[in-house]
Amino acid sequence: AGDCLRRALVLLADHELNVSTFAARVTASAGAALSAAVLSGLATLTGPLHGAAWQSVGALIEVASALGAEQAIRRTLAQGNHLSAFGHPLYPDGDVRALALLSHFPLPPRFAEVREIGEEIVGDKVNADFALAAMTAAFDLPREAPIIIFAIARSTGWLAHAMEQIDSGQLIRPRARYAGPAPEAVTGR
Repeated sequence: AGDCLRRALVLLADHELNVSTFAARVTASAGAALSAAVLSGLATLTGPLHGAAWQSVGALIEVASALGAEQAIRRTLAQGNHLSAFGHPLYPDGDVRALALLSHFPLPPRFAEVREIGEEIVGDKVNADFALAAMTAAFDLPREAPIIIFAIARSTGWLAHAMEQIDSGQLIRPRARYAGPAPEAVTGR
């Protein structure tokens, strides 16, 4: 388990300018402490679109245990839900982080079934969220291990980004454009 854990920590430390890294850099650009930059990154992980995808993977595996992988996947899709275990917009040919991690431990049978059937139905390969959930099951780690491993790994990357941002001496100040109703529609003039 130790080798896989080290591998996961390295593979997940940095991933371009994702939402958590951007939050950490913005915080650091304001001159805040490094700990505040990490806290900003951690705060983003509470949202279901970035850090909490591992929970959807776990839920899919639970449903697959009761109904079988194919029925669980088809049911999830029929309900209009996204399968967090599959695909990544940056990796149309497969999440290289997932492949690098999954090649170092045997997949638990239910995960192997979900992977095989899901990749066929969805047309996408499994991603890092799936790999972390599978690693958690394979090594009988605590249920929350995926987010803990992810957060620890990413914290290292956030610190590096924050230090780089501080060294630049530049405040990140994106511009915004008003996209609401035209002023005359609001005032009635």
